Amino acid sequence: MSESNPYEKLGLKQDATFDQIQEARNRLATQHDGDSQHLDMVEEAYDAILMERLRMRQEGKIKVPEGIKFAERLSQPPQKQNQSPKIQSPSWLEKLRDRPSPKDILLPGGLFLSLSGLSVVYPTVGAQLLQVVLMVGVCLSIYFIRRKEQNFSRAILLTGAGLIVGLVVGGLLASLLISPLSQINIQAEQFSTVVTFVVLWLVSSFLR
Repeated sequence: MSESNPYEKLGLKQDATFDQIQEARNRLATQHDGDSQHLDMVEEAYDAILMERLRMRQEGKIKVPEGIKFAERLSQPPQKQNQSPKIQSPSWLEKLRDRPSPKDILLPGGLFLSLSGLSVVYPTVGAQLLQVVLMVGVCLSIYFIRRKEQNFSRAILLTGAGLIVGLVVGGLLASLLISPLSQINIQAEQFSTVVTFVVLWLVSSFLR
């Protein structure tokens, strides 16, 4: 092999393709297996050709096909794969939705849970107790929303909407669950009140 340039060391011409360079290197490595001196010479020639091709590519003198992966390409950041677009909520929903802290979730949840317990545990008091407990729940919802937004009218609006939704949904569910509710000694009004408290908790914790 000639000592003049790396191409001649590998028995190649200047315009050899990368596949030809790779094949020559592998062939000579196999041919001189066990001969460390010749193997070092082959590797040096191979590395020199790669470095020259890299320099020529950076200078724009050659265009390297995408299928060729030189070692130096490992230092380049990988191309970002096209990610599927995230499904975004409507802007009006983003403005309405809140991201509460655990405290803002647990504190209202504990209070509404207590009111739900009163509604179920003391059925003998009748409608008067349910009305009082429901009013307390409405006041709590207004308080928690106003504390976040400092907007009393908005707090009343959201609480009123939650109250209506809760009563309607609770009434519909109670009418569908009359038999199971009667077996556990819970009246439809009690069940509807509990559902309303769940809705008010969701409104006061997760809306703004």
